[in-house]
Amino acid sequence: MRLLKVSLLGSVAVTSAITGAQAADLPIKKAAPIEYVRVCSAYGAGFFYIPGTDTCLRVSGRARFEVGYNDGYSRNQGAGDTTGYRGLARINLDARTQTGYGTLRAFVRLEFASRTGYSNFASGTQTRIGNAFSALGQDQFGRAQQFVSTEKAFIQFAGLTAGRASSFFDFYANDYEIIGGALGSNLASTNLLAYTSKLGDSGFSASLSLEDPTFRKNTIFSASVAAANAAAGTSSFATFGALNAPSPVFLGFNAAGQPTGVGFVDVIERNRMPDFVGALRYDAAWGSAQVSAAVKDVNTGNFLPNQFLGTTGDGAALTAANAVSRQRPSTEYGWAIQGGVKFNLPFIAPGDGLYLQGAYGEGATLYTGYSNYSGSYASNTNNVSGASFNQFFNDSTLNPLTGRLELSRSFTVVGSYLHYWTPEWRSAFFASYGELSQAPGARAAQGIASALVGGGPGAPGTRTFALNQTLRDTYQIYTGASVIWSPVKDLDIGLEGIYTKIGVTNGRVVDLNKSFGVSQTNIPLSARTVSSFDTVQLRMRVQRDF
Repeated sequence: MRLLKVSLLGSVAVTSAITGAQAADLPIKKAAPIEYVRVCSAYGAGFFYIPGTDTCLRVSGRARFEVGYNDGYSRNQGAGDTTGYRGLARINLDARTQTGYGTLRAFVRLEFASRTGYSNFASGTQTRIGNAFSALGQDQFGRAQQFVSTEKAFIQFAGLTAGRASSFFDFYANDYEIIGGALGSNLASTNLLAYTSKLGDSGFSASLSLEDPTFRKNTIFSASVAAANAAAGTSSFATFGALNAPSPVFLGFNAAGQPTGVGFVDVIERNRMPDFVGALRYDAAWGSAQVSAAVKDVNTGNFLPNQFLGTTGDGAALTAANAVSRQRPSTEYGWAIQGGVKFNLPFIAPGDGLYLQGAYGEGATLYTGYSNYSGSYASNTNNVSGASFNQFFNDSTLNPLTGRLELSRSFTVVGSYLHYWTPEWRSAFFASYGELSQAPGARAAQGIASALVGGGPGAPGTRTFALNQTLRDTYQIYTGASVIWSPVKDLDIGLEGIYTKIGVTNGRVVDLNKSFGVSQTNIPLSARTVSSFDTVQLRMRVQRDF
């Protein structure tokens, strides 16, 4: 037995030795090295190297809740909402790489929101431009909206900016506000190709930008679309856009030169050229200043086939064959100029600042920002629930007597001051004023046309013409203040209140909320009239950036 045990132990030892010798002959597989994420300090806090590359990336975002109250004037169809809610999510990706030409940067921002209630939240403007889609339920139609936006997606390299970015025309852009309705240009997202050059070490820089015209087109006035929107009584009607927007032009005349027949031009604008934007900017320790200018085209489609009314001068029915020969209206060119200055005021309190800005334009209401509060991309609109009358923000009207496009004129001025009471408490105070004037004679010309085809302000000299809201020159006053508490870094809890007054610059218009059964084409002597209306809005916000 003892001899057996010794034999077994010897066998095990020999086997182990042989196995160890064989194992020593095999190559040893090393564990893959772990590449830890490294901090990138070249571009500020929050950046890290993408493993395996020399590109630095920063991931950030935002979560926001808002609830608001807005005056309501009626509970008619499409009106009556006084409260609104919004939950918003934002994701930012900022990637930068150092090259021999400088920093190569790509920036992406995506925003998603659930919005309900009155039109400042469930925005008709965002639906019309394609950034949002609305609910269609009986109680939810136009009152519940999902917002999905590629807010930013641009590349910057050696002075070039290409992609979706903020317009180079903008300066103040509602920087100190919660609601963001002060009058002035604020186009946070457009598609563009731009080049910026720093002029030495002087603090000056110059930019030239070719920008997508789609996002700066307010409409050419169309009597048919304006009448349809007014009849619908709700901005939600504009959710379903028309394939064309007919506007009348007289083509048949009698021996005395009086119009007897009319054709219709499709006045939906085509993208024929980019908007040209130029900006000269100065930055220094005391603040910054900028002068910017823009040029855009205003154009139409053709005469609509088989849509002719009335007669020729000899009494025959007007047709395409016997209408007075006329080309489609020639293209006109709108323009705008804006100047702004920002003062840093650390001697009052660290972080204090003051913006002053003014803009003027012709055929360019989205550059002057006159429609910033009420809404855009519609022939007429208003975001005040059940307002007494709508405003017309058209960039141009097609004169039915001459067949020419005639540009509107608008201007805005704004001032905004931010003050830190303590490092945790701050307030903003802001006010703006603006006016929009239609082309001289445009309203009267549309009235003459409406006497034949309807849909406009009615024949000049009538009560309907005098009190109709269509193509009236208007003004806006917008002022407000806020208080924001930041108990910890990147957390804001704030409340803002604004007051807005909207009116016609001369005369009066029928008050559709206090004149039951009255329409813009039927205004009896008993109809109530107004020259202005006003509203108050409150909004509370809780926001966390990370």
